[in-house]
Amino acid sequence: MAQQAWKVVITDCDHGAIEEEKEVFGRVGAELTFVNVKDEAVLTPICKEADGILNQYARMDRRMIEQLSRCKVITRYGIGVDTIDLTAATESGIIVANVPDYCLNEVADHTVTMLLACVRKMLVFDRIVRGGSWDFRKGGAIRRLQGKVLGLVGCGKIGLVVARRMTAFGVRVIAFDPYLKRAGEGVELTDLSTVLGTSDFISIHCPLTESTRHLIGEMEFKKMAKRPIIVNTSRGPVIDEKALLRALETGQVSGAGLDVVETEPPDPGNPLLKMENVVLSPHTAFYSEESVSQLKRDSAESVVSVLQGRWPKSVVNRDVVGKTRASIGAH
Repeated sequence: MAQQAWKVVITDCDHGAIEEEKEVFGRVGAELTFVNVKDEAVLTPICKEADGILNQYARMDRRMIEQLSRCKVITRYGIGVDTIDLTAATESGIIVANVPDYCLNEVADHTVTMLLACVRKMLVFDRIVRGGSWDFRKGGAIRRLQGKVLGLVGCGKIGLVVARRMTAFGVRVIAFDPYLKRAGEGVELTDLSTVLGTSDFISIHCPLTESTRHLIGEMEFKKMAKRPIIVNTSRGPVIDEKALLRALETGQVSGAGLDVVETEPPDPGNPLLKMENVVLSPHTAFYSEESVSQLKRDSAESVVSVLQGRWPKSVVNRDVVGKTRASIGAH
């Protein structure tokens, strides 16, 4: 008797076509359903019978996960997994996977671009020239990049790529990461207070968890003795946005490059939108045509791996080992 086809659901994605996913799942004869909604009431009955799920922004909380009677794996399109209740997934024996290496260069490039735009006041000068002036003095003081200190908050794969790029400019790189005992070559690992107090630039590269939500808040901004430029290409809520606004208004920080904000898209009345010392982009640091194609293919491959009895390349909830519903041995 032939094995019944695996059922896979893509809850939602903003990538448009799903040709890569169709090709990957088609190779193993999986039945693919693309819903492209975020509403739990709509998704739950569709996902109940799924063997595997691909997810992007739709929230998968405990109530929903506990109804996934057949699901063996949830893979999130991307690096962060703050949309998924990891504890509930582990208790249900569901592997949660991600794709932690699909956009390293893109995010690093975007981070450095935002930092340089802030340091060299590119958007300020653009507005000055478009306004009919050709006077560099109107941009205010600019400091030399070489010899400055970049502090990384989180020093995983992306942080290390950023560090390599910035050391080429003659910038010293220090980092805070409580999960590391040593950083990569050219990066000095230290504590958060040292990063805050000695950095000319601060770049955020940590995931959003309960322990990192508002990690940079009122008290942390007060420790920023050198009035740094702060860049965030990770998750908006890592920074307390109200505290950031006060820090920008009072000069505790000199500027900010933000690819992410606490509420996306931001409210039209958000004061950040009117600040000349803030550079904004619409959560696009991950993006290139190549990175999106890789993300789609690798996400689908991780689901297939589990369904075929293999561990995916990246397991987020490692406590699921020994408890998984999937027919997989020790990892």
